[in-house]
Amino acid sequence: MKHILATILFATLASAPVQARDIRTEQVRFAPGANSAVVEGAITGYETVDYVLRASQGQYMNVSMATDNGANYFNILAPGETDVAMFNGSLNDNRFEGSLPESGPYKVRVYMMRSAARRDEVANYRLEMIITGGGTLSAPAHRDRADSNAATRAGIGDFDATGQIPCAQAPGQPMTRCDFGVSRGRAGTATVIVTRPDGTTRAIFFIDGKASSADTSQADGYPEFSAGREGDLHRVRVGSERYEIPDAVIFGG
Repeated sequence: MKHILATILFATLASAPVQARDIRTEQVRFAPGANSAVVEGAITGYETVDYVLRASQGQYMNVSMATDNGANYFNILAPGETDVAMFNGSLNDNRFEGSLPESGPYKVRVYMMRSAARRDEVANYRLEMIITGGGTLSAPAHRDRADSNAATRAGIGDFDATGQIPCAQAPGQPMTRCDFGVSRGRAGTATVIVTRPDGTTRAIFFIDGKASSADTSQADGYPEFSAGREGDLHRVRVGSERYEIPDAVIFGG
C-alpha cells in the first residue's frame, strides 16, 4: 500500500467557538493516485484541529497518530456530527481501523486532554490517514440496521428502543429516572443517549457488551469515566453523573 505525502489544502475557517473552544479546520485532499495523506503538526494547550476528508460508505479507513505528548489524542466524527465521536483515540491507543457507515465528510479531531491543556503543554504529532475500497455513494434501502454504525444512528435519533433508566447528575443527588434511546450494533456494540435531569444529553458507548466510554468534551472538563457490572446491571459514572443500565438495553429482550 502506498503511503504518499498528500497535498493538503489548508483552508482555515474563521469559525465561531464550538462549546467554548475554537476549532481550526483543515481540508485534506489526497494527491492524484494516492490513497493516503500524512500530516505533521503541533498544538498548544486548548488548541484543537479538525482534519476533514470525504469518504464513501463501505470504504475502509485507517487512521493512526504518533505524538511526543502522551495527552495528545484524536477522535473521529461521522458526517454531520459536531461533538459525538464514533471513535475515541484516548481509549484505543490513537489507532482506528474499520469500514465507514455512511458517505460524507469525516472529521479527524486532534486535541489535548484537559490536564495537559491547562498547563499549556505542546504536542508535536504525525497523523496518517488511509482510505481504501470503492464504497458506495449512498446506503442501500434494504441494508441491515445492525450493519450501520450505532453511534451515527444514535446521533440522528434512529433508536432501536427507548425507555427510562435510573440516573443522577449531581453529587449527592438521589437517583431519579432519565429517558434514554439506544441504537444497537452487532456483538454487544451500542450507543445509549440519556437525557439528563437538566435536559441535556449524555452518550454512553458500549463495545462487546461493556461500557467503554462517554461523549466527554473539553467543554465539560473531560470528566473521568468509570464503569462496573453487577449481575446484568452496568453501573456507569461520568464525573459526578451516575447511570444504571441493564443488559436488556444493550442486547434487547
